[in-house]
Amino acid sequence: MTTACLVMILACGCTKRGSQPSPPDQPPPPALVSDEDAAAAAPSTERRVLLQGARVMTAAGVIYPTGDVLVEGDRIAAVGAHVTAPDDATVVDLRGKVITPGLIDTHSHLGVYASPGFSAHADGNEATAPVTPGMRAGDAVWPQDPGLERARAGGVTTMQILPGSANLIGGRSVVIKPYPGLRSLEDARFDAAPPGLKMACGENPKRVYGDKGGPSTRMGNVSGYRKAFQQAVEYRRSWQRYRDEQARWEAKQHARRVGEDEDHEDEGKDEDKGKDDLPPVPPTHDEALETLVGVLDGEILVHMHCYRADEMSLMMDLARGFGFRIRSFHHAVEAYKIADRLAERDVSASVWADWWGFKAEAYDGIRENAAMVSAAGGRAIIHSDSPHGIQRLNQEAAKALFAGRRMGLSLSDDEALRWITANPAWALGVDREVGTLEDGKRADLVVWSGDPWSVYTRAEQVFIDGRVVYDVAWGTEQPRSDFEVGPGDGDLRRPEAPAVFPPRGHDGGKEVSR
Repeated sequence: MTTACLVMILACGCTKRGSQPSPPDQPPPPALVSDEDAAAAAPSTERRVLLQGARVMTAAGVIYPTGDVLVEGDRIAAVGAHVTAPDDATVVDLRGKVITPGLIDTHSHLGVYASPGFSAHADGNEATAPVTPGMRAGDAVWPQDPGLERARAGGVTTMQILPGSANLIGGRSVVIKPYPGLRSLEDARFDAAPPGLKMACGENPKRVYGDKGGPSTRMGNVSGYRKAFQQAVEYRRSWQRYRDEQARWEAKQHARRVGEDEDHEDEGKDEDKGKDDLPPVPPTHDEALETLVGVLDGEILVHMHCYRADEMSLMMDLARGFGFRIRSFHHAVEAYKIADRLAERDVSASVWADWWGFKAEAYDGIRENAAMVSAAGGRAIIHSDSPHGIQRLNQEAAKALFAGRRMGLSLSDDEALRWITANPAWALGVDREVGTLEDGKRADLVVWSGDPWSVYTRAEQVFIDGRVVYDVAWGTEQPRSDFEVGPGDGDLRRPEAPAVFPPRGHDGGKEVSR
């Protein structure tokens, strides 16, 4: 079967031109029979497709020069050199193609800095205070951003949308899957992803707030982090104290109800007896501090914009002092200088392939950065931070791979693929669901026209949750955001005006050429 047939088979699960994405198939209601009997008696309603004969790069330590991937519903059912197709499966011949996991970008501002670049679309930085943990990027994402279509066409199936880096603490991120036909963020939210928090150190906060009351120095930056997290510690303590008091009050009320404390009453306390009937008053709820408490409790993952090695070391020590961990340093152009420390503390580095020198703290960036982090046993990640770079993350990884091999490092194709699949999945806390081609994981994958490290290769099909969301064969019929649907041919064409028309008033009979 040709790859074109794949469109007919799976496009029914793909929404187009503004329609709502179809949810994954739901399991049947439970029956009053054993699981074995039900499985044998009920015919399967899941779509089964065997992608056969491609080079399969799993990002899980194995590359099959000629392999198969069996997709059942929204999950990967089997991966291997020879997978037997179930009787009801559709077999698609992909000889000459390459299959990889769907690409994952840990750092995007699509939707909060949407295209076109109007000031009206600039919703990524709440630059009114240096500490704004109560902000949520998900409240500002514009689902019609055309950049989402471009990212999907580049093979991206999961992305983290972050607030910008103006603030010391910018707010919560949101992890999405860029389905076509989004009407709101809820159509795209990756529910399996834990919350993330964007923080930023270095030049940006002090540049933005230097003339707004500070911080204006790196000293001020760090002082701001300490103050914010100390407030969170005290806020958590106040709630714990309230919960302890509430528990004691409830126990006392219960004891009174059963008469256990009647013998302990004395006449001198009769007038105060009613005071115990009032429950303790809870502290005032604070959404911003709740976010920081989530960080302290390990429920919210920290993603920190940080360039210099010394500052990354300082931030890891600060985090350890408050009892939390940083999940990933972003940009991290000097990560290679502390690659061993990052590996030891299991902190990932989300880096560019070759951005450097555009400001002082980026001046020591090198192209071998990701490769050196990886060689030290760390979790290297190639991110975009760009509406353009996100369209070709495979090429960005290829550049970083070439730089590492050129300096003599032994780096496998599988390891480099992990920079844009498995490692970012771990950084976002979704590695049990996506990031590798393994049995039971979500069927997020890309069919490439050839070697994914080649500039001549393009994504031909992109799957999210087992459904085709992009196919190069669709051509002009690709799903588009409402913003790009626009007028049809000729809708804005004006009637042609005459080449020459009379002038206004009297001008001696002269004609005016248009």
